[in-house]
Amino acid sequence: MLSHESTQSLLYICYTAATAVYNFFFFRYSRSNVNNMMSIRYLGIMMMMMVLLWWSVVAIDVKYKDPKQPVAARVKDLLGRMTVDEKIGQMVQIERISATPDIMKHYFIGSLLSGGGSVPNPHASVFDWINMVNEFQNGSLSTRLGIPMIYGIDAVHGHNNVINATIFPHNIGLGATRDTDLVKRIGAATAAEVRATGIPYAFAPCIAVCRDPRWGRCYESYSEDTKLVQNMTDIILGLQGEIPKGSRLGVPYVGGKDKVAACAKHFVADGGTTHGIDENNTVASNHELLSIHMPPYYDSIIKGVSTVMVSYSSWNGKRMHANGDLITGYLKDRLDFKGFVISDWEGIDRITSPPHSNYSYSVLASITAGIDMVMVPNNYIEFINDLKYLVKNKFIPMSRIDDAVSRILRVKFTMGLFENPLADFSMVKEVGSQAHRDIAREAVRKSLVLLKNGKRAEEPMLPLPKIASKVLVAGSHADNLGYQCGGWTIGWQGFSGNENTTGTTILTGIKSAVDPSSEITYMENPNTDFVKSNKFSYAIVVVGEHPYTEMFGDSSNLTIADPGPDTIRNVCGNVKCVVVVISGRPVVIEPYLSSIDALVAAWLPGTEGQGVADVLFGDHEFTGKLSRTWFKRVDQLPMNIGDTHYDPLFPYGFGLTTKAVTARSVSSGMARRPFVLGILVSLFISLSLSHKYIA
Repeated sequence: MLSHESTQSLLYICYTAATAVYNFFFFRYSRSNVNNMMSIRYLGIMMMMMVLLWWSVVAIDVKYKDPKQPVAARVKDLLGRMTVDEKIGQMVQIERISATPDIMKHYFIGSLLSGGGSVPNPHASVFDWINMVNEFQNGSLSTRLGIPMIYGIDAVHGHNNVINATIFPHNIGLGATRDTDLVKRIGAATAAEVRATGIPYAFAPCIAVCRDPRWGRCYESYSEDTKLVQNMTDIILGLQGEIPKGSRLGVPYVGGKDKVAACAKHFVADGGTTHGIDENNTVASNHELLSIHMPPYYDSIIKGVSTVMVSYSSWNGKRMHANGDLITGYLKDRLDFKGFVISDWEGIDRITSPPHSNYSYSVLASITAGIDMVMVPNNYIEFINDLKYLVKNKFIPMSRIDDAVSRILRVKFTMGLFENPLADFSMVKEVGSQAHRDIAREAVRKSLVLLKNGKRAEEPMLPLPKIASKVLVAGSHADNLGYQCGGWTIGWQGFSGNENTTGTTILTGIKSAVDPSSEITYMENPNTDFVKSNKFSYAIVVVGEHPYTEMFGDSSNLTIADPGPDTIRNVCGNVKCVVVVISGRPVVIEPYLSSIDALVAAWLPGTEGQGVADVLFGDHEFTGKLSRTWFKRVDQLPMNIGDTHYDPLFPYGFGLTTKAVTARSVSSGMARRPFVLGILVSLFISLSLSHKYIA
């Protein structure tokens, strides 16, 4: 029986032959006699019938191009037309630096990505992003079947690779809000900004359950508590859109041109590695795996997540990228996940030690385990050749390839990529819009956790008065946009300073919040003599960690970066102070706690530092609660809620509250008596009235 492609070819040959015969007879006999003319007419009728038959197969029966057809029918139709080379190409994701439109066309590449900091140019505008993505897309569309590629990017706390985009608090801060409606709105805002640059796929959210803050990716985790992480997967509904009622559960869903395909990562148990070492081994029983680390994936699938990314880490010694029992057996079969599974950056290389030492085996192990799309940023030709060899020699059955490609095509059809493969400029104003910055500022306010408020409960330090004679702001993190955004911002490892993107530092927020009559002095690391001699009303000290990402953030000591500890000692030992900690996790603070009047965990708040000032000065209340346990000493770790050795400095869920207040004044001598001035004024008026009455 002829294949679909063979039938098309045969009909086309017949059509061409019939046309040639018709032309020959028409020009030779049309002027001779009537009988010959009748024969030509019959031949013409036959040719027209052939034309109609050909078009019925070639044009009308191309189901995959018909958006009215069910997705399953479109997938089946397109898969049946694809060659082995075209199928394998769909399974490949390469880095934009390694790609050209010709490469996209020649190798039928299914996906591109921007790694952290990989941009069209150092000062790329939204227009530059759109034009770059469309250029690559045109290469894909020029292939025989015109299958669009899908472009992915790490948008983990906003569209963080793009200059002037809104940067939201990292996940650890969002976990402290406990606000699922907020994270949905953040997801929607992020999706709009990502889609505005022509990109339809975000490698987010990270749904790891971080069990040890020494892990360098702990700030990418919402919480140590599984239930809280499950709740926060509502961000998927913001990224992809709310699933229509009656839709089949577990099937990918992307609801429009302002939404993106999301990616739940990193499957599975990446937050439980020994000593919190990145990409290390998680030692856990089957019960611990399924009760602690797996549940957020169930919630993500129910909410229609399109893709799942596999973890670099291992479970009980077996690399996740080669774990077919979990990828195929549990994720695909047990949880009935219908989207596609993608590897991490060169993730299959890590199957062997040293990495890439037996690449053919890594390709075999990963594809057999159930990975559908492989992130091979640079060595895509080697991967393609190895996979073709393994398929040709039946080490990998064609059914496994067809399953992988069907899943990839399902996502592309579902998100409307075939109908709208190219980006336009209609959404460019979404990037860094005021509406999105307002959401980010709200998120900052709600993420702040008040850990201490006054050395005595009856004398709270916060909220701070806006009217004061002199206020000291100190610390390396007070006026540093890069530090307050953290890793995964503009560059992979983040940045230092205020030049690389647009936002409001905490210092700028403080200056904006106080009364114009208040004098603000900023010094990064003042000495004791300076603090003593200036008679400040109070001080705000902003210190913390420097930006980091992945294994570069692994830490065995979890200390505040220098000169932070000295700044705390110099300032808080000589004037009443509030310390604001900028960090991706709990850090060592217990040695300085007695000298601190008020302590605030601000996590990694992103570009909208004004949100910190909003709460410090009482325009909004403190409402955040710890999304993870704050330890006393590092040697207690790992320590999580429910452990038998649980003895925290501040327990999981802890967080003091305040009430919003109106502006009030303070002098250096009355700073801790917030209503003394009012009481004295009232007393004076009462005495005056009393004196008048007696007289």
